[in-house]
Amino acid sequence: MSERRERSWGVCYSAPWVLPVSAPPIREGAVVVEGGAIAWVGARAALPDELRVRHERLERIALTPGLVNAHAHLDLTILRGVLDGLPFFDWIRAVVAARDEVGDSDWRASATAGAVEAVRAGITTVGDTAPTLASLDALVACGLRGIAYLETFGPHPDMAAGALEELAQRVAAARGRETPLVRVGVSPHAPYSTSEALYRGVSEYAARENLRLATHVAESADETAFVTRGEGPFGAMFARRSLPLPAPALSPVAFLERTGTLALRPLLIHAVRCDAADTAAIASAQATIATCPHSNAWFGHGRAPVGAYEAAGIAVGVGSDSLASNDAMDMRRESSAAGGTPEQVLARATLGGARALQLDAAIGTLEPGKRADLAGFGLSDAAAAAGAPPWHELLGAPPRWTVVDGNVLMRGGALAGVAAALAPQAEAAAAAANRRLREWRARVTPA
Repeated sequence: MSERRERSWGVCYSAPWVLPVSAPPIREGAVVVEGGAIAWVGARAALPDELRVRHERLERIALTPGLVNAHAHLDLTILRGVLDGLPFFDWIRAVVAARDEVGDSDWRASATAGAVEAVRAGITTVGDTAPTLASLDALVACGLRGIAYLETFGPHPDMAAGALEELAQRVAAARGRETPLVRVGVSPHAPYSTSEALYRGVSEYAARENLRLATHVAESADETAFVTRGEGPFGAMFARRSLPLPAPALSPVAFLERTGTLALRPLLIHAVRCDAADTAAIASAQATIATCPHSNAWFGHGRAPVGAYEAAGIAVGVGSDSLASNDAMDMRRESSAAGGTPEQVLARATLGGARALQLDAAIGTLEPGKRADLAGFGLSDAAAAAGAPPWHELLGAPPRWTVVDGNVLMRGGALAGVAAALAPQAEAAAAAANRRLREWRARVTPA
């Protein structure tokens, strides 16, 4: 039997516009998917005769690489609208308190509801940080791609050994749940919640176990005041709890250099308050950045110098952060807020995020050989028929298709496959937990 006869049938998705990111937009383009991978990309009229495919026409759609949410907290989805208006320090304390107000099943439902929301947003890959396995399980169950960074905390140096041992136990359990799509990483939370000893221990552990590492850093003025001078609300908290202050560092990024963390090419989450020396250190270490513009604006933290980072050759992706400090999971909106042309906005929300998560060998562009992660956005009749790429409409067009590794999770705006099966129960449970948390917040908030 010939090789051609042995090949399984692929799917040819054709659309008025295909935007590969790695190549110019294609009018009346097509993407052929075989076995979860992209086999061919080009003009539909140029489709090779030898490709054995069934055709699926996506009317009034712009087809792009799947969007990448480089930083999220899926398990905090049930806190949407619960903690609005709190200053950053008080917000962090409230998140910790909220974890005791609902049960494990609620946080699992929250993570699953968040994963379903990602599917609805055209997001195919998520870089998530959480203290439990809830987000990892949600990514796997919903058929998304991602890295589940397991968080660890411990501000006192004496906590480091125990925290590291407990983290290793969670990682061992999580690795038993990994799939080809979802991998495990680790995340020492932030310089104000993780001692220098624990940062060093986690960094050494991650290097030894070949684990990706992510950390929140340079997010706020309060963090900088704490790291550089031991002052601000975090410094006052350390004093109240009789915690030893870390030795001052020139900046939060310099603190990561001192602990050996920066040498691991970590994902640096937020990186709002970085100067030229910090930028040079990040670039030299080949670390990457996930910027979260709307979450940063939520707290008044300012804007990350994304243009300077990208000019320095640093891979920058965008993230929603948690929906406790954002009102949507919209990567095109986040990328637009970071600046640039429409072409740059789309590239940052796709290839930029893939590079930030060090997954760009497999995803981020529409190219033969890469995995078939696709997103489709609805166009007006005029944009679909236009002779020029519909860039500006694309950035606000409704998500209509989400495909991960060749599996359709949203078709024509309706959930499909495993996402459709999981959504009703998870979203109902998450909504009920959100109501209970709103009632809790009303009880504990002074009149």
